[in-house]
Amino acid sequence: MNRLVVVSNRVPLPEKGAQAGGLATALEPLLRREGGLWFGWSGAINEDAQDSALHFTQAGRLTYATIDLSPAEHQGFYANFANGVLWPLLHSLPELMRYDRADAEIYLATNARFADALLGQVRRDDLIWVHDYHLLPLPGLLRARGVRNPIGFFLHIPFPGADLLALAPPAAALLEALLEADLIGFQTDGDLANFATAAETLAGARRPAPDRLEVAGREVQLGVFPAEIDAPAFCATAARAAAAPNVTRLRQSLAGQSLILGVDRLDPTKGLVQRLNGYRRLLERHPGLHRRVAFLQIAPVSREDVASYKTLRIEINRAAGQLNSEFGDPDWTPLRLIAKGAPRDSVAGYMRSARVGLVTPLRDGMNLVAKEYVAAQAPEDPGVLVLSRFAGAARQLDAALLVNPNDPDAIAEALNRALHMERRERQTRWQAMWDAIADRSPLEWGFDFLRALQRAATTSAETGLELAGAAPRSPQLRPVPFAAASSAIN
Repeated sequence: MNRLVVVSNRVPLPEKGAQAGGLATALEPLLRREGGLWFGWSGAINEDAQDSALHFTQAGRLTYATIDLSPAEHQGFYANFANGVLWPLLHSLPELMRYDRADAEIYLATNARFADALLGQVRRDDLIWVHDYHLLPLPGLLRARGVRNPIGFFLHIPFPGADLLALAPPAAALLEALLEADLIGFQTDGDLANFATAAETLAGARRPAPDRLEVAGREVQLGVFPAEIDAPAFCATAARAAAAPNVTRLRQSLAGQSLILGVDRLDPTKGLVQRLNGYRRLLERHPGLHRRVAFLQIAPVSREDVASYKTLRIEINRAAGQLNSEFGDPDWTPLRLIAKGAPRDSVAGYMRSARVGLVTPLRDGMNLVAKEYVAAQAPEDPGVLVLSRFAGAARQLDAALLVNPNDPDAIAEALNRALHMERRERQTRWQAMWDAIADRSPLEWGFDFLRALQRAATTSAETGLELAGAAPRSPQLRPVPFAAASSAIN
């Protein structure tokens, strides 16, 4: 395969250990196998970042190349625009958006610095794969600097309707820059359709086919690539972790109570306040469940420099305190709220011990926690997944109990049903969800995207040559050895 160059905002450097998150979970198996270059932000904030050189780390065949951010870049690019404007807007939560033109300018300037730093590392036959909302304009910035390589872009989070996107003043310019990619991938067909409409409405693209756009005399391919987990491996991890001391202590502390488990970052899109309201409604309507059920919500704090996250933490702590003071007893705490992360193995063991997995984001691109909960279950006695219908995972895991996360009564009804569900129905639902994820993997997901990128780049180059007399962008494409990769996976 051509050398793979992955570009993401944050790079999970090996010296920092295994890191949670959908992007790292999806990409690391591919890059460990194929090698290449992983480029992005180091995670460090440095007053002299603009003048600092690239930092390099080698791990096997994979090279990590990172740059630091200055305090102004971290605030304007990362906190204020990427996470204060794009994140809520792309999740269809415009009321949380806080736009300032100065932040938008820093966002663009920081992307330009990414492009400048990457330029000297790109070889003629590299495949470039850009990831997520932090780097929307990067394909256009690379093209403006003469990069002719195949460029793919994957959005890990949802994409809203065109009218919502237009609320961000730079929306049209961002779309125009993004459309310089050869392939743009999404988690669901709904996200793809929303993007295509926005590209037509705001960026003057034409849509000759459901999965293809034409813009400025060239074609841009669109595709749906649901992010995956290694379900059999996670199942084995959960089975081992179930006997670990910390997981054993959790089960002992329950004293026979059924465990409801939520695992989410403390984030406004995850629907945590709504989830607590649903659990409250369950306890109000079903007093017979008092002392028979416990809810453990693991919600590590994130993005503390974003105002909406600070507000959410205060609101969650208040709601949790009120729930426990109203329904709890000296020997029973109905809600256990943990505002720090837990090791991945421990979470797998907790999932296997939980009668109910409660995953109710207001919107989510995919939500790999839902898939991990399914994978963690013991087939002979599985738990029940209660899942937001607005998570991308709901397309594959439609045998879960699907709920509208804005309806506390629906959450309460689903929880009650899950807690009382007979084993045969639990097994039937679990088997259907397991079948949907068991034969997929992050490695196959990556190869699917790269094969599509090679096809798209070839088509784009040929179309550009025919329509505009341009030179092909990448004359030395080698096919991804998918058959060999698939046999290695199996």
